[in-house]
Amino acid sequence: MEITELFQQGGPLMWAILTASIVGVGVFLERLWSLQRAKVHPRPFVERIRALVAKGKTSEALLLCEENGSSIAVVMAGALRAYENASSRGDIKEAVEEVGAREVAHMDRNVEIVGTIATITPLLGLLGTVVGMIQVFREFVTAYASGTVGPDSFAQGIWQALITTAYGLTVAIPMLLLYRYLQGRNNGMVLEMEEDAMGIVNLLEDGRRNASKAAAAAESEG
Repeated sequence: MEITELFQQGGPLMWAILTASIVGVGVFLERLWSLQRAKVHPRPFVERIRALVAKGKTSEALLLCEENGSSIAVVMAGALRAYENASSRGDIKEAVEEVGAREVAHMDRNVEIVGTIATITPLLGLLGTVVGMIQVFREFVTAYASGTVGPDSFAQGIWQALITTAYGLTVAIPMLLLYRYLQGRNNGMVLEMEEDAMGIVNLLEDGRRNASKAAAAAESEG
């Protein structure tokens, strides 16, 4: 059976499922493009910022973060800005968590669309089957009353009604896998971002502690 004929047999909900699948694939590809590691968490950039912070060049590190534009750069920039005004490690950590929450929300944007499509497509298929079965039994009652009912026509109506369920599952299973892949990918990058952000916070606190010790030593010598 050709695809066009299959869609005609399945009814209008087949087109709704097809539209949902196209939207889901489009969102998946857009998320893959937007969430490339180079745009979210470029490792060479992180190492460069760590090296600058370890040397105490926080102003230069902040300038690079503002120019970079990646998600980890935004989080690190928040830490560096907080360092200039914060009085404790807790203040810096709080600023990092606030900026990080916004970046994670941005990364997760539209991902749930893929998950929603994976959920609704089998339901659309089931709805198409239920509607089809209602029509089959209605026609069966009419045919039975006229004495023209036959097992072939009844069986044909049933398999036609089941087309939408099969198609809905055919779309839903890959969509669920794509959704889980995006979730796992995002969660992995978020975890790496958290580790690197806390690493910067620790470096900033170590730098402040060393500066305080050096100032105290200089004062005692004076």
